[in-house]
Amino acid sequence: MSKAIASHIQNNPKYHDLIKQRDSLAWTLTIIVCVIYFGFILMVAFAGDFLTTPLSATSVIPIGMPIGVGVILASCILTGVYVGRANNTFDPLTKEIIEEASK
Repeated sequence: MSKAIASHIQNNPKYHDLIKQRDSLAWTLTIIVCVIYFGFILMVAFAGDFLTTPLSATSVIPIGMPIGVGVILASCILTGVYVGRANNTFDPLTKEIIEEASK
């Protein structure tokens, strides 16, 4: 990529909007994941008795097991949210910015 094209891209308001949207989403999802993970770790550290409580009187599965699975599923879902947004919003906008700069 030439310096002229890079300069056109950096001066394009759509580029700045793309960066703002992408950073906002990335930080939001990062905070959510950190809260989920650290919340679970804090529960392990300080609420171990609760996590080892069986789901029901006849169950051998502790409450912590579905919570742990929920942490993993939440991470997968949040990754899907980012990938979906990237594919449907960020990538087309990136392509449009590059096409405009290449003219």
